[in-house]
Amino acid sequence: MFKHGAVYPTYRGIVPTMRTILYQEGVRGLWKGNVPAELLYMTYGGTQFLAYREAAAFIQSLPFDVPDSGKSFFSGAIAGGAATVITYPLDLLRTRFAAQGNQRVYQSLLHSVQQIHANEGIRGFFRGVGAAIIQIVPYMGIFFCTYEATKIRLQAIEYAPKHWTDSVSGGFAAAVGKTCVFPLDLIRKRLQVQGPTRKKYVHTNIPVYHNVRNAAKEILKAEGIKGLYKGLTVSLVKAAPLSAVTMWTYEQSLQILDNLCTDY
Repeated sequence: MFKHGAVYPTYRGIVPTMRTILYQEGVRGLWKGNVPAELLYMTYGGTQFLAYREAAAFIQSLPFDVPDSGKSFFSGAIAGGAATVITYPLDLLRTRFAAQGNQRVYQSLLHSVQQIHANEGIRGFFRGVGAAIIQIVPYMGIFFCTYEATKIRLQAIEYAPKHWTDSVSGGFAAAVGKTCVFPLDLIRKRLQVQGPTRKKYVHTNIPVYHNVRNAAKEILKAEGIKGLYKGLTVSLVKAAPLSAVTMWTYEQSLQILDNLCTDY
């Protein structure tokens, strides 16, 4: 709950939020920020898996043994950090477009890039990147460590469908990782909408946050520990199936490529 006379949030709960968006903005309101989001997913996914394989190969080549869980954790952490830094401006644009109401702050993707560059400079595209890195490094480490461990256990089940382990492991790993680091994810998004346009979004009562530590302190002071977990449910509803499909597709693609290489 917000205290000290603060204005209560516009959205409260998944179903009421969807009703409010549909009523105020129509069906298109549910897809705000979809263009930068799609660009983000394509570039992030490619960068992440490439970095993961390279990091895993490097760790494997070290002159000393690293436990399998350690290989997965550190490879995932390196991959997540690299992909986050490279694609972060798209993540920021996605958040800002999603935060807009009927009174648009940015008219188009090009307009948003021009306005942020003109009013906030290059640094404006990286607001909250510190929180993103602090969040993504343990998240991806936990994700890949949990994914590999869960996959091994599921593959040991005798009558389990052959390909289901990839998707189930991916969904479970995402749920575990997201829950562990969600407060940092929330802080990242609140930092992303700071700047000269802070009061122009749907939530006109967004407080001023200066950095990760300040944001965490202010959220705890005004909203309590529950404030750091606002939106966790909808985040899990999104992250688990997305990661399930992503990991299944990734593993199947690798298998197809391996078969093609073997044939030729």
